[in-house]
Amino acid sequence: MLGAGYMASKNDLPNIKYEQTLWRAGLLCVAGVDEAGRGALAGPVAVGIVVLPPNKPHLLRALACVRDSKQLTALQRNHCAPLIKSMAEEWRVGFTSAEDIDLIGIVAATRLAATKALRSLNQNPDYLLTDFRLDLPEIETPQTSLVKGDVCCLSIAAASILAKTTRDALMCEIDEQYPGYGLGQNKGYGTQAHRTSIIGSGYSAVHRKSFSLKA
Repeated sequence: MLGAGYMASKNDLPNIKYEQTLWRAGLLCVAGVDEAGRGALAGPVAVGIVVLPPNKPHLLRALACVRDSKQLTALQRNHCAPLIKSMAEEWRVGFTSAEDIDLIGIVAATRLAATKALRSLNQNPDYLLTDFRLDLPEIETPQTSLVKGDVCCLSIAAASILAKTTRDALMCEIDEQYPGYGLGQNKGYGTQAHRTSIIGSGYSAVHRKSFSLKA
């Protein structure tokens, strides 16, 4: 309906114009979809799903804190996440493990995490709004991939925050199980200290062994 690869301006703040186009067409269950942890060396990849209430007054004001998760500090994300959960009609986060990432590759693993999240919803979305690299060809639900969607589409930006905060919390738990890699701090990403720990101690069970250690 919006056209594959629909271009969103990177200078926009998150808004609901894409959702409103679909709501006016009678597609009231619109799900924003985004991922976190795609490029990490350890831990799962996570995909967040957020279904915002259609035509709710003051929705933008209530979620004024929402931005692409990469534009926010950890404190800001953790402040915003409960507001998203309280406002959303539904939300879910799906995961695919490091072991499965090694088996099927990161693209398929990200799509699998999205499928898990979608299947756990109480209602099937009428339409999906995904960030640009997160197309889901295996899913029959109509969908549009938005360039810079996490920057200017409220549903996708909200999904990015829930994917990030939920995964970050899980990485802090994993850090307690596999100490010595700083996973609670680096969240599995390839900082120099993390790479040095892998070289010195080897991979743990939660590391993606198919990923390169090169900086």
